Amino acid sequence: MAPRTTRPAATRPVGTITRGTTNPNRLRRQDRWIAAAHSPALRRSAAPPVAVDLGYGAAPWTPVELLARLRTADPRVSVVGVEIEPARVAAAKPYECEGLAFRHGGFEVPVAGEVSLIRAANVLRQYDEDQVADVWERLCARLAPEGLLVEGTCDEIGRRHVWVALDRSGPRTVTFATRLGSLDRPSDLAERLPKALIHRNVPGEPVHAFLRDFDRAWAAAAPYASLGARQRWIRSVRDLAADWPLTDGPRRWRQGEVTVRWEALAPRG
Repeated sequence: MAPRTTRPAATRPVGTITRGTTNPNRLRRQDRWIAAAHSPALRRSAAPPVAVDLGYGAAPWTPVELLARLRTADPRVSVVGVEIEPARVAAAKPYECEGLAFRHGGFEVPVAGEVSLIRAANVLRQYDEDQVADVWERLCARLAPEGLLVEGTCDEIGRRHVWVALDRSGPRTVTFATRLGSLDRPSDLAERLPKALIHRNVPGEPVHAFLRDFDRAWAAAAPYASLGARQRWIRSVRDLAADWPLTDGPRRWRQGEVTVRWEALAPRG
């Protein structure tokens, strides 16, 4: 990622209107991962942490739920829902309460100062792949020193997710998360790869090799299926760890997650 640069203040929201698809509990897997992975940084923050739910959609469910889940990590957290469609902001205003606000805006993030978290779920799906790096740079420039950007994609009811976690220096990890009972094989998650990776799921690219190896480990762990999908997943991930730089352990694997270092999956070239 290129060095951060000073940008002029935006005169209007940056970005384009998304379809706005949303559902209650759609992002619960992301919320729980964020609360677990980012809670130490939240608690270390001298000022009350501010989280931004960017592009929350046609209804305010995801900012409401994000606030509730992050407050289990730090009761000082506040959440700002940001939407580029003014009508969606107006519809969300009745849900404002202590610690929760809604603003009209886009990638410029209309929040004063640095923020501890920006979550952009299902926002970049409609953008071109060559636009992703600039959006990441813009959003990371708004982060506090220990801040986190989470950008990725999930299905309509939140059974399958893939997201990239970034800090101010750029992308750090990729997390695959799923409701295990819905999974035939790990490569089913390929359709939810974020924009930076979805067109790279082809032979010769690292993410394709990762999903190929994951499917092989899943097939080899078939005898564990009699103990349940969770045990089969854990066994598969243990085998995967022999060849791929995973950053988590059994506690997260039991949740139907696995996180791998970004540099292992980064697009070639």
